[in-house]
Amino acid sequence: MSEETGLPADTKIDISVPHSARIWNYWLGGKDNFAVDRAAGDEVLAHIPDIPVGARAERTFLKRVVRYLVREAGITQFLDVGTGLPTADNTHEVAQSLDPTARVVYVDNDPLVMVHARALLVSSPEGASDYVEADLRDQAAILAAAERTLDLDRPIALMLLGVVNHIMDDDEAYPAVARLVAALPPGSHLVLTHSTAEIHGEPMLRVMRETTERGGTPIRARTRVELERFFDGLELLEPGVVSCSRWRPDPGEAEPEVYLFGGVGRIG
Repeated sequence: MSEETGLPADTKIDISVPHSARIWNYWLGGKDNFAVDRAAGDEVLAHIPDIPVGARAERTFLKRVVRYLVREAGITQFLDVGTGLPTADNTHEVAQSLDPTARVVYVDNDPLVMVHARALLVSSPEGASDYVEADLRDQAAILAAAERTLDLDRPIALMLLGVVNHIMDDDEAYPAVARLVAALPPGSHLVLTHSTAEIHGEPMLRVMRETTERGGTPIRARTRVELERFFDGLELLEPGVVSCSRWRPDPGEAEPEVYLFGGVGRIG
């Protein structure tokens, strides 16, 4: 066990540079982060104080979307790529609270997530939960591993929450998503959230540049129009690509717009 991290000694985690999953965990009030992540997170907060509001809004978005998918779309299988560190209301917890037979496969390329994967694998007895260590760009590996748990001939919800914004090159990002979507059967859904500068403008772009320059996980913003391209060929459900806080809010909810936009598309 490493004295610095409290993790197994053979776990390859570089704690000299910030990592997006750990910064996110810090903003959500978690404890699975290091001093370098908290320092990077605080620098962002100095420029954009409402960053944690967006983080919480995305988590609430996940709950609303999964609720819709299970109750109204009849989806009981989820492929959650770029899941990040476990926190409250993980995909399998929300889905299985509505349908205990739901099956979920989590995918992430952060070794720290692998260490905590056991928290993601506590499934209901009737359902299933699995974890795959892979990168969004390696679609073949993701699908081969997912097939152990999911039936790829039945509809699946592909969850890409806050992960595509780490693929900087459009020539990589759009095909990466399209190849996964193409492998899913009709009735499946794509759920995608992504950072945008349409709310904060230049301050958001600046903190993204600074995070990347410090050696942290590269990240970029895309516009609403650019995000809609990920849903080309799909039925983009109402209200389209909007702030996560504005996607089908529950009655009485009046959340401000946040820097994370999201949408849900059905594969015809």
